[in-house]
Amino acid sequence: MSNLVVAEVGQNGSMSSSGPRAGGPSRRRSFTPAQKLELLTQYEDACTRKEGGAFLRGQGLYSSQIAEWRKLRDAGVLTGKKPGETIGKLSAEQVEIARLRRQLEVSQGRLEQTEAALDVMGKLSAFFENAIAQSPDEPKSKKK
Repeated sequence: MSNLVVAEVGQNGSMSSSGPRAGGPSRRRSFTPAQKLELLTQYEDACTRKEGGAFLRGQGLYSSQIAEWRKLRDAGVLTGKKPGETIGKLSAEQVEIARLRRQLEVSQGRLEQTEAALDVMGKLSAFFENAIAQSPDEPKSKKK
């Protein structure tokens, strides 16, 4: 037996559903800059646990909203805004600044990984050099 979702059909012919995205354009929600920042933080935390999609479904959000809010956050547009204050479209400079900030964050992360790997490799090299120096000379096998 399959699990079917049945929606009621009203007298006016419209279907009703109880999902978070039900209602269409008449139920459009708006978020304050603080709410957007909070939802972004929660979404990124859920993504670290591989639950990003479930978070979006539970909140009734779209990934395109998250992408747009990230651009706004990275451009520094969401901070310092009062509730109800319009954000507007990003200027070309703000978009470029956001892109460069993200690129810098990624580069710094890679640099930290590389430095950690080099540190481990240096310690490993020193360990092997020490082990070779302390090992007794083994007789070399005669080649026939």
